[in-house]
Amino acid sequence: MLHIPIPEPRDFAVLNADLTEIEPIERRVDTLLRAETDEGVYLLVVESQGARDDDKRSSWAYYLSYLYAKYRWEPVLIVLTQSRSTARWAARPIRLGLPGWHSLTVRPLVLSPENVPLITSEEEARRDVFLAAFSAMTHGKGPGAAAILGPLAAALETTDGDSAGMIAQFVESCLVDAQAKQIWKELMMPVNYFFRHEVAEKVREQGRIEDRAEMTLHILEWRGIAVPDSVRDRVEACSDLDQLEVWAQRAVHASQAEDLFADDPV
Repeated sequence: MLHIPIPEPRDFAVLNADLTEIEPIERRVDTLLRAETDEGVYLLVVESQGARDDDKRSSWAYYLSYLYAKYRWEPVLIVLTQSRSTARWAARPIRLGLPGWHSLTVRPLVLSPENVPLITSEEEARRDVFLAAFSAMTHGKGPGAAAILGPLAAALETTDGDSAGMIAQFVESCLVDAQAKQIWKELMMPVNYFFRHEVAEKVREQGRIEDRAEMTLHILEWRGIAVPDSVRDRVEACSDLDQLEVWAQRAVHASQAEDLFADDPV
């Protein structure tokens, strides 16, 4: 009827239709960037991959679905690797669904030594500092990493502080090779970029607080518990991470939203 080749089922089983995840699960991408373009806003999900890891392929599908549901911005998966064989493995589309009708297809954009040029001159790095950063992350390994990382570090000195700080942190988080990572840290030590300052730590701390408050409210909503404005305002106004952790744990067992504050001092 549908002109779709559907395998003949041998058996059926009814599974739990509740997809809520109550227990917090640790799932982190290496780097998440927001890119605003004339065509719209995109989320760049950047993953550094040193070797094949088949578990990652299911994680990538989860990351993209979750981020789209949360932000409603188109997510783009970028996989960085220094291994040509890993690049070929990562580039394979992830297809979920029937053989002739895929409900979800994930196509990673893979950057590797095969398609990213090697940049070793300071002049080239200054001309396109983002390309130089990708070059460092895909080619930089072993003792020879300094010849690639050095020009990039010099180019960042002439880049505006906010962009330089973001790129420096991006490179550090995506370098897989231990020796290259150490070289990069040493190159960045004398440079006081924004993200190393106290104000940057405050920004990161605020982000952690907002995430924890959001998780607490989401747990209640996922469990079908109505959240009055008074409860929402109190949770969102809290700046104590430890207190938010207590509320998140209570949210798992609460019968009403006000139970979050049951044992708190008045």
